[in-house]
Amino acid sequence: MKKSKKTLLVGGSGNLGSSIIKSNLFRNLYHPKKKNLNILNRKSIKKVLSKHKFDLIINCAAMAKIVDCEKNLSKAINVNIEGTFNLVKEILSYETNYKRKIKFIHISSDAVYPSQKGNYFEKDNLGPYNNYGWTKLASEFLVKLINKHVIIRTRFFNKKKIKFKKSANDLFTSSIEVDDLVKKIKMISLKNYVGVINIGSKRHSDFAEYKKFKNNLKPCKRSHIIKKLHVKLAKDSSLNLELLKKIEK
Repeated sequence: MKKSKKTLLVGGSGNLGSSIIKSNLFRNLYHPKKKNLNILNRKSIKKVLSKHKFDLIINCAAMAKIVDCEKNLSKAINVNIEGTFNLVKEILSYETNYKRKIKFIHISSDAVYPSQKGNYFEKDNLGPYNNYGWTKLASEFLVKLINKHVIIRTRFFNKKKIKFKKSANDLFTSSIEVDDLVKKIKMISLKNYVGVINIGSKRHSDFAEYKKFKNNLKPCKRSHIIKKLHVKLAKDSSLNLELLKKIEK
């Protein structure tokens, strides 16, 4: 029997990371707590990598809340850019020292696109509309230094954690339920694909999608949310999924 790939999950305490752990799709999965692996501490990364021979690393660690990134740009830069760079540098160092290539899957965002017209292809012009998007775009350039990299541009939600009472019916995305995203990540981990890939679902309004899982959800306008949160939001960040469908075949 072929031994399953040894996988390191970075950022296992977050929404996506915890869903990856619960899925049991990655059999040989190591998911250290932040105290044992902190992307802001290169020594902790080096220590974990030197003790294990990983075939795959999935990076879910990020400062992802848009409001927090707008209020504290320096922290967003520190976590999303510097933290990613620390990971990249240690992986490159490991590959050089041990003559062993690691596949690196990095979770990026649809926020790297201008998010005005929708149906964005992976090769379309980029233009983030908020601090979060800019920090995720910067992290992508760093990840590309690794030979076997996959950058996943996505937006996801947890159907069990829809806490808001209203959702916009004029804000369009390709957001995907987190458990479905985990399955796609598993699929892409088994492929030889290298590069950027959009992962999501068919274009829909936030309200139409979330209403499926929360019956008492009320519709509102995108402007209502912007006024309440004081942040810029996408108008249409839907993704073209032709590449994903091709790779899935």
